Amino acid sequence: MDLFRKRKYITVTSTRLREDDENKTRVEQTPIIPDGMWVKCDSCGKIIYKRDLEKNLNTCQYCKTHFRLTARERIDLIIDEGTFEEFNESMKAANPLDFPNYSEKTEKLIQKTGINDAVVTGVGEIEGKRTVIAIMDSNFMMASMGSVVGEKITRAVEKATELSLPVIIFTASGGARMQEGMYSLMQMAKTSAAIAKHDKAGLLYITVLTDPTTGGVTASFAMLGDIILSEPGALIGFAGRRVIEGTIKQKLPDDFQTAEFLLEHGFVDKVVERSKLKETLGYLLAV
Repeated sequence: MDLFRKRKYITVTSTRLREDDENKTRVEQTPIIPDGMWVKCDSCGKIIYKRDLEKNLNTCQYCKTHFRLTARERIDLIIDEGTFEEFNESMKAANPLDFPNYSEKTEKLIQKTGINDAVVTGVGEIEGKRTVIAIMDSNFMMASMGSVVGEKITRAVEKATELSLPVIIFTASGGARMQEGMYSLMQMAKTSAAIAKHDKAGLLYITVLTDPTTGGVTASFAMLGDIILSEPGALIGFAGRRVIEGTIKQKLPDDFQTAEFLLEHGFVDKVVERSKLKETLGYLLAV
């Protein structure tokens, strides 16, 4: 008969206590679970308490999936406290092609994300070693590379060359920004030229590929690092899987375009977990 009994579950509720006229308390039910308290991992499907996720550096405690970070979160994680000085923070995108609703969309994203475009650049210290750093933020139009992104990265690299400092770029991008047309594609050559001058000066350039790094960013500065690191499981590629399969008429491996696949085939030097990333970068800068 136990087979037909209803199983009892515990329901997590948010409650509000109010005292009535007789100084007695009663419980008034409110929505079952407050918004934002729990996060579902898209990889393993587990439900994670948000505070536990944050304590674990936004990494799933079950399957080790690395959740995406904002540029500010990345700075707090990597840069020594109190040492970061931002470059060109007020730079905003124009609308050179008069693309419909583009200006309105960027203004809304500026209000939502607190940054003026998809990259934050500046200088700071990593374990006491001074370096120029650029961090792309996928929350701003999937970190698509427009004229502002390319200009800020170019200026950051040129500043590093001027000051004889290394450069570290955290990449995350869906590719070129279609709303800016050819202006966005120009950034591939411009950023690459700045990096070539930095290299000619004998200075170190490290890229850290994060999820996702695709399109024109991959085809330019993302893969030009003297040392190329990646976070585990990051999607890295130029064209999409379906485009490639349709072109070559072949089925691609399941792990194709993952950081681990690129490591195995020599395109990435090391896959580094987020908890060890600052230590690894500090070591490389010291060497």
